Amino acid sequence: MRIIILGAAAGGGLPQWNCGCVNCNAARAGRIPPLTQSSIAVSADGAEWAILNASPDIRAQLAATPALHPTGPRDMPLRAVLLTNGDIDHVAGLLTLRESQAFDLYATSAIHDALAANPMLAAVNPDLVPRLPVSLDQTIDLLPGLQATLFAVPGKVPLYQEGEVVETGLMGETTVGVELRANGRRALYIPGCADLPDWLRRRIEGVDALLFDGTLWEDDEMIRMGLGRKTGRRMGHMAVTDTIPALAGTAIGRRVFVHMNNSNPLVDPGSDAAAEAAAQGWQIGRDGMEITL
Repeated sequence: MRIIILGAAAGGGLPQWNCGCVNCNAARAGRIPPLTQSSIAVSADGAEWAILNASPDIRAQLAATPALHPTGPRDMPLRAVLLTNGDIDHVAGLLTLRESQAFDLYATSAIHDALAANPMLAAVNPDLVPRLPVSLDQTIDLLPGLQATLFAVPGKVPLYQEGEVVETGLMGETTVGVELRANGRRALYIPGCADLPDWLRRRIEGVDALLFDGTLWEDDEMIRMGLGRKTGRRMGHMAVTDTIPALAGTAIGRRVFVHMNNSNPLVDPGSDAAAEAAAQGWQIGRDGMEITL
């Protein structure tokens, strides 16, 4: 199994267009590497590929990834797109993929319903891009030799669907993790997760690779930095400082943080936080990082 991290940042990327925080300014100045918004590509054979989450940066991500370049005038190795939630930073890239290119679009029924409610997404021609619903805990053949199973993880509805009361530990079709299996290897992709209950730790146990939600280093960091009014848990994300000890005793082949906010010190490779995470066996996802299992 080959996994390429197309984008390791959370919504807004690094630098975020309207942010003058230390990390964003450092990325603009070239002192730390920029990051595009959350997405990965996966393949069982290196010839046919699926993308998990279509970020707003997908055009640049495809251009930067030779494995996904066209193989002919209108021939692409991209065969499928799978969505883990309906957040804008995970679905807006579908509008870039509207160029009469055939691929399968997989998501839960709840996510498909959110897409169907947006008339702009009708530009993604359903005659070429069939919208295929996937039930929770249903295993599908995402690509030849590559199986995917969607499972609910604690989270919340997308921001544009929030009401007056927001449940941040919601379990259902709106936020899912993906279990990938190919050639005897197993990987989990969980870019958004609000908690790590025992059943999820048991599912993670023994996995060859875990790509996990690394949105915030500390739960209140955006508030402390004057960048927002919400904690990580209010946004549906558990803090890295909670994740590391929660998984400390779990057998995991490679553990990688993805979906990192611009406020997170992990985006700076020279930070104390990055060194601490590395000391605990964690890698920090970077655009273009490839994991071969």
